[in-house]
Amino acid sequence: MQKGYWIPVLHSHLPFVKHPEYDYFLEEHWLFEAISECYIPLLMQMRRLEEEGTDFRLTVSVTPPLAEMLDDGNLREKYALHLDKQIELANKEILRVKDDPAYRDVAHFYHERYHALQEFYHGFLGSNVLNGYRHFARLGKLEIITCGATHGFLPLLFVSTKAVEVQIKVAVATHKKHFGTPPNGIWLPECAYYDGLDRVLADNGIKFFFMDSHGLVYAKPTARLGVFAPVYTPEGVAVFGRDPESSKKVWSSKEGYPGDVHYRDFYRDIGYDLPFDDIAPYISPDGVRVFTGFKYHRVSGDLNVKEVYDRNAALLKAKEHAENFHFEREKQIDHLASYMDRAPMIVSPYDAELFGHWWFEGPDFLYHLFKTIDEHKVIRAITPMEYLKLHNKNQVVTPAPSSWGDKGYFDVWLNSGNDWIYRHLHVMAMRMEELANAYTKERNHLKIRVLNQLLRELLLAQSSDWAFLMTTQTAMEYSIRRTKEHIANFTRLYEMVTTDMIDTGYLEWLEHKNSIFAGVDYRIFA
Repeated sequence: MQKGYWIPVLHSHLPFVKHPEYDYFLEEHWLFEAISECYIPLLMQMRRLEEEGTDFRLTVSVTPPLAEMLDDGNLREKYALHLDKQIELANKEILRVKDDPAYRDVAHFYHERYHALQEFYHGFLGSNVLNGYRHFARLGKLEIITCGATHGFLPLLFVSTKAVEVQIKVAVATHKKHFGTPPNGIWLPECAYYDGLDRVLADNGIKFFFMDSHGLVYAKPTARLGVFAPVYTPEGVAVFGRDPESSKKVWSSKEGYPGDVHYRDFYRDIGYDLPFDDIAPYISPDGVRVFTGFKYHRVSGDLNVKEVYDRNAALLKAKEHAENFHFEREKQIDHLASYMDRAPMIVSPYDAELFGHWWFEGPDFLYHLFKTIDEHKVIRAITPMEYLKLHNKNQVVTPAPSSWGDKGYFDVWLNSGNDWIYRHLHVMAMRMEELANAYTKERNHLKIRVLNQLLRELLLAQSSDWAFLMTTQTAMEYSIRRTKEHIANFTRLYEMVTTDMIDTGYLEWLEHKNSIFAGVDYRIFA
């Protein structure tokens, strides 16, 4: 008998990175790695479940920058070439380790894997990953939700009300462009909420969003059922709170499943292990060593002394962990049911890239988990909209400002290492609003193009990724450069508009390089 509900949520996001001026650009490989290790493997498992007749439900955010990159012709061509190169490397690896029985099976696994990825990409997906999401959305298996237009950290953009509104408006329009319908829900960038944001969401047709648990614990009044039932904000938008217990089992590399010694180790990669001359054609052309995706070791041992990866043993462990996750959720629901007036609901949100990229066997875990759920029929996997149709009467609260970042609030995105960003973002938003109001009836096509590109540069500068990476000091140099680049681009375009001296060549280059949101209209800022 069904006892309760499980709402799995995967947040799929990467910042917009496009460098058509280079055949190879290191940061573009963030996208190519995510496609090969996360997005396609997850879609392949969904396809497998569909073909086997296994029911499943999954909620996935596809952020506007990610959707724009996945649909971009230049990046799709580059990804196809990337797959060709991976297969070339796989062929060489088979020859390199042919006399080493310890590594031979793993090399053959990668050879088969990349051929399968290539066949699925050009075949079922029609060379566009978005086609996979569209397919499962049409079947009702997948609820696709949006995010901020460029993942802008909304509580820190709120100095300009218009900046927040435009982040949401552009996101909704971009979602409709790629998926044919407006989104029902949103993954707030970094799950960051401030008081009053629900009005902007409601005005744009958003019906639900997600928060970390303390956003509901410290709500006014406190959420009576905790995170195990949704609440409504004063504007009538539903809020689903993250369950810490189920999140930790997957999220934590120390306490959760991904740290198991049978799973593939993320850090040991032939991009760093092989002699430079052997690996040089498959790393950055400037000689910087990078992850290639060919990893022969499992988590066991320290970084330098690790045992060889056993794919079959890892798959058995993924099945065992999926069954354990189901068992623990069933026990959790049994406990909660005695305190609730309805069947408990458990929301488990994760970064999608955890599944396949950081935790290589993550997609296999999800496959076995959905098989177990379908077999036992004790817990029902469900989407937020399906749940709200079953339970449309919920407590009304005012959620507390919060995020899912370190310490739970805004420290990661506003600190001494990145606070210099915001004075620029606020001035840019102020200038954008002034121009949008001044040129509402503009008819000059060239000036309209400049104004539209101004908006793109502002939105790209607002991405929360740059502030985050400055804090973590990951790709810090690139993040600072990108932020300053968009500020400089905006300033130069602003001067073109105000002086009526337009550099057409510079404009055309920016339109080609920073081509996000091709149909955007600057008047949205008016």
